[in-house]
Amino acid sequence: MTQDRSPAPQQGEDVKSLSADELQALEEKFDPELRFRVLTRPLAIGASILLFLLSCYHYYTAGFGIPQATTHRGLHLGVTLALVFLSFSAFGAKETKPSALAPFGLPLTDWVFMISGAIAAFYVPWIYADLAFRVGNPLPIDIIMGTILIVVLLEAVRRSMGWPLPVIALLFIAYAYFGRHMPGILVHPGASWSNIVNHLYLTSQGIYGTALGVIATYVFHFVLFGVMATRIGLGQLFIDLASALAGRYAGGPAKVSVVSSALLGSISGSSIANTVTTGSLTIPAMIRIGYPRHFAAAVEAASSTGGQITPPVMGAVAFLMIEYLGVPLTTILTAALVPAFMHFFGVLVQVHLEARRLGLRGLSAAELPNVWKVLKAGWLSLVPLVILVAVLLSGRTPFFAAFWSITACIVVLALQQVMASGIIDGIKGTIHGVWEGFILGARQSLAVTAAAALVGVVIGIVTLTGVGFKIAYMVTGVASDWAIAVSGLLSALPFEIMGVQTLTLLFTLLLTAIVCILMGCGIPTTANYIIMVAVAAPVLGLLQVQPLVAHFFVFYYGVLADVTPPVAMAAYAGAGIAGSNAFKTGNTAFRLSMGKALVPFIFVFQPALLLVTDGFTWSAFALAFGGAVLGIWALSAAVSNWLFAPLHWFERIILALAAILLVAPDLTATLIGIALILPTAIRQLVANNRSGSDGPLSRA
Repeated sequence: MTQDRSPAPQQGEDVKSLSADELQALEEKFDPELRFRVLTRPLAIGASILLFLLSCYHYYTAGFGIPQATTHRGLHLGVTLALVFLSFSAFGAKETKPSALAPFGLPLTDWVFMISGAIAAFYVPWIYADLAFRVGNPLPIDIIMGTILIVVLLEAVRRSMGWPLPVIALLFIAYAYFGRHMPGILVHPGASWSNIVNHLYLTSQGIYGTALGVIATYVFHFVLFGVMATRIGLGQLFIDLASALAGRYAGGPAKVSVVSSALLGSISGSSIANTVTTGSLTIPAMIRIGYPRHFAAAVEAASSTGGQITPPVMGAVAFLMIEYLGVPLTTILTAALVPAFMHFFGVLVQVHLEARRLGLRGLSAAELPNVWKVLKAGWLSLVPLVILVAVLLSGRTPFFAAFWSITACIVVLALQQVMASGIIDGIKGTIHGVWEGFILGARQSLAVTAAAALVGVVIGIVTLTGVGFKIAYMVTGVASDWAIAVSGLLSALPFEIMGVQTLTLLFTLLLTAIVCILMGCGIPTTANYIIMVAVAAPVLGLLQVQPLVAHFFVFYYGVLADVTPPVAMAAYAGAGIAGSNAFKTGNTAFRLSMGKALVPFIFVFQPALLLVTDGFTWSAFALAFGGAVLGIWALSAAVSNWLFAPLHWFERIILALAAILLVAPDLTATLIGIALILPTAIRQLVANNRSGSDGPLSRA
């Protein structure tokens, strides 16, 4: 990663934009899921046909009915594993020349992995009629096939995502096998290899479980929709709309970054892809008007990471939640609205305060697109998204909604092609567009499918050994000890701030958040969420946290890993575009994402913020929402060193303390927080008026 070699550019300084090839290389550098190798022509044709057929299969089943679960999952997994070993090389080589050891340019080891993995994946659906008689009493061939599939999955995920998830899976397998040698509460009788394979391979608690089912039934369709929606110009429309709506205000390009990433995140769940896509435009523009390079990159990374928590896709986690929680998708999407708003609000406030502190301008009218012209030219690309949301809200299944939205994308693509090129060329262009879109959609699902199947191994070990509840007991025990110690110190105060029970929950949340962030380093959001649901969510359940709230908590902190050093991939991708210091960019992106870090604690203590939790009242929601908004604003001012004017050091401390009180689920604490803010705010307003500068919400 390049280092900062010069001071921040002055306003008006030109900044070199990266080419399409450079952006693609940057995306591949930080996202191993996109490091596809170059195939020889025969294999490239075969892989393209297989990818296209996989998309066609899912498109058809979404609209006309999904087969029996094990058959559907096995077919999806078998084809995916074959494509993984066609698409990803063992050690990152981009191309292999044909030879005796590499027929058609594919090494013999890859042929073995590809064929054996596909056969092992297809085997379970093939014996499905006899499966009930095999579970608990597997045949030797069952153990052989299961062992093959586990080994192939470990290698497939290592190639497509790196080492973290395979290492975790191996540790869990070792725990199951060597259980009797484990220390303390972690000890268990241990399981034979036959029992382990039986549980992971032949039951619905392992590889063929919920994780793989959700990917095959929901996630694939929405990945395909996102690709097709981008091809018809929906992503570009979002960027143009964001520019038209937010670009004129102080620090305009940074606000464009926040708004466009929020919009683009509604159809895409990849924080790295979002960073590169929108950042290629917004980061140079931010630097050009005077933002420091690391700050410009951090804004784009923090905003793009927020795409994973933005309805309706939410990085595919929304569909996992409906399976785990057994609630309608509309419940999940409703619960996600306010926390997502809080994240983008937090980034936007810091962006604005930084712009006011640096005296940055907005974009001129000549630099901005006209909102009505943008809508007039691109309104057609909005139709599939409207259809998607309408069908989802009607109560139909998510995959049925995806079917109609993908169909709408194809129709819109056809209309665009015909209007641009005439009927004959338009038909050709449509066929070409669908062909490429279906291939790209299937290709982008490969790594997440392999990861979901391997996560099934982790989940299977958890259910086989009961280790999730043992970990929960250990964590709550440590948190309880800390709470008692701190409570003793606080007892010297003349009033009670927090009781032992509240402190226990607070420390449990802190420990859980740290584990989620650590697990998220190098593991994609969906896989991280699934593991955390099995391991961390039971911890919160022991403390009577509602399941919906617990799931959202671990989800949010898993996502935060993308902007948390030392493995902040989205931030590093942004730094690559900006030419800034990677670690400094990551630290700044984490600071900008503090709304996402703060809000989960708020909705655990005050679940009304999620709108659909048990015991919801509007008064509780108003207190939580108002406190969160003021708290994020106060904390943003403290870290930005600007409210309406520069802050003294002690004012920053006061604002940070006020922020903590404002987000507490207590009216008294909120009022004290407001009282702490008022003197600083009044002094700031006076200083601002004396300087003759504009207020904080004025345009540049």
